Amino acid sequence: MKRRVAIVGMGAVSPLGLDYQSMWSSLLAGESGIDRISSFDASTFPVQIAGQVGGFDSIGITRKTKLNKYLNRSVQMLISASEMALEEAKIKVGEADSSRVGVAIGASTSPGPVEELCYIYDFAKDDGDWDYHKIGSRTTCDPKQFLKGFTNMSSCVLSIIHKVHGPNMTVHTACASGSQAIGEAFKIIQRGDADIMICGGCDAIIDYASLSGFILLGVLSKNNQQPKKASRPFDKKRDGFVLGEGAGVLILEELSHALKRNAHIHAELIGYGCSSNAYRITDIHSDCHGAVLAIEAALKDANLKGEDIDYINAHGTSTIQNDKTETTAIKTVFGDYAYQLPISSIKSMIGHAISATGSLELISTILTITEGLIPPTINYEFPDPKCDLDYVPNEFRRADIDTALSNSFAFGGQNATLIIKKFSEADSLNTEEIEEK
Repeated sequence: MKRRVAIVGMGAVSPLGLDYQSMWSSLLAGESGIDRISSFDASTFPVQIAGQVGGFDSIGITRKTKLNKYLNRSVQMLISASEMALEEAKIKVGEADSSRVGVAIGASTSPGPVEELCYIYDFAKDDGDWDYHKIGSRTTCDPKQFLKGFTNMSSCVLSIIHKVHGPNMTVHTACASGSQAIGEAFKIIQRGDADIMICGGCDAIIDYASLSGFILLGVLSKNNQQPKKASRPFDKKRDGFVLGEGAGVLILEELSHALKRNAHIHAELIGYGCSSNAYRITDIHSDCHGAVLAIEAALKDANLKGEDIDYINAHGTSTIQNDKTETTAIKTVFGDYAYQLPISSIKSMIGHAISATGSLELISTILTITEGLIPPTINYEFPDPKCDLDYVPNEFRRADIDTALSNSFAFGGQNATLIIKKFSEADSLNTEEIEEK
């Protein structure tokens, strides 16, 4: 038997605001959080734009914990989002059985400040071998930078701060990380290994090294003259994605556990599917087999047919290949019904936040259900005959959405799909476990 899973709390830090309410208002207004990079001088780079989080107070976060020396920007934003989510969920972990509360976070490896990388390069070049005495005497090189860059610091730090002793995992599957972490947290609760999971994703890799890497891959938009027009998913004139950053955290709770304490339920998480393209690192096979498998697996997990889905929050990166193949995958799964499905990509406004993107997009999808409003895909001006579905162009749309699906497809071919549905009072009368299919 599978236990039912409710979403009872949300927190977000994004290029459109320092909480999910601000992000949501800006999404509905069709505002872009993309601008010229301000965190470092990118004037000599061929790409000089990104979706950066503005006004974030890292000092306020580091004062709350003795772990500040281990916190990079990504984890700082994650802590902020987790505090918002737990507060909204009205969960005080110290009052719960901490062994029944867990953490699952999608995160990336941080390359660290360029000064550190340059020192290591100069050291190796000059000496030709490691001199540990020299490293130890180097006062300008942060010895803790090594730990700051660890991917698992995100989940470790959250468990320490919130005193959580239950299942703990970090998912590092590039652009699918956040969605996959949420999906795995969902399964942990379903099978009875925890009652509450703090889950989501975080990323902050708008830096010299990461920007250089994405530029070399040739996947970023070079529309430096019009930053707010640069991310244009499904538009014929799209030329690549725009790097973003942020953090999104959701609190999942076993349904009867949530109802017993009169928790507010945003929505119910009912399906999760993941797969691999098993093809190439950065390319997607034209048959979209991996993406199709993930969507179909999520539908099967939720015991739904394609016609039961009312809206799709697309991965929608604004690259030539992704948008075309995602469109093909949707047509393959949904057939003629694909042309009736509203689809939108909020990456048009926040950019691609890599490991954080799935969690931020699921928060948006939840709000689409609860508010009955679909955020638009902005900058959709020139229809692409290879992308011929309904992408909710440029303006939000009112719609009664009961069940929605969110896609995340990653470099390396790792895919994750999540399905959520509206929670009603009638649902609270039936909290029996779902029979395995």
